[in-house]
Amino acid sequence: MSANHRYSIQPTRARARLTLSALAVMACTVLTACSGLSSTSVNPVNWITPYKIDVIQGNFISSEQVAVLQPGMTRAQVKEVLGTPLVSSLFHADRWDYVFSLKRQGVESQSYKYTVYFKGDALERFEGDAMPSEADFISKLGNKRKLGKVPVLQATEDQLKSAEKGGSGRPAGTGISADTGVPPSPQITIYPPLESAKP
Repeated sequence: MSANHRYSIQPTRARARLTLSALAVMACTVLTACSGLSSTSVNPVNWITPYKIDVIQGNFISSEQVAVLQPGMTRAQVKEVLGTPLVSSLFHADRWDYVFSLKRQGVESQSYKYTVYFKGDALERFEGDAMPSEADFISKLGNKRKLGKVPVLQATEDQLKSAEKGGSGRPAGTGISADTGVPPSPQITIYPPLESAKP
């Protein structure tokens, strides 16, 4: 019986080795096929990407802020318009550098630099990159989330008249009922959603 038992184990081990070899060859074939794909949307390796946090450094200066600058402004006035500079060196006390960079996943990184020069306490000159307006900068952020149409958030004439009466259609000044001595039950006001439903 021990001889039969010994012979029955050998074919099982051989089958297991053959199965493992076949699985290894299949895995190599699949990985080779995946690495040969040139399109990132087709390649299964690129379907799942790790989350990368937004990296924001410095202070953003808009073209509207730059338009306010005028030679002769004091340091305090410049700081009020542009904010605290990112770089102000002891060795270059008459120069403030404003640097801004933004790195977001899926969006091209943005970097801007602007420098203001002082003579004593007065602004002498200023130069740097062409700064975008606030609206242009926000549009470049490229939010991937697409929202539906935002409903109009304006009251109708009937709603305004109702609000003048007391908010919920009751005349103003209604409180405890004289008949029952119990305050009226509050009426529930239903507001429209801030975002429209997704299509």
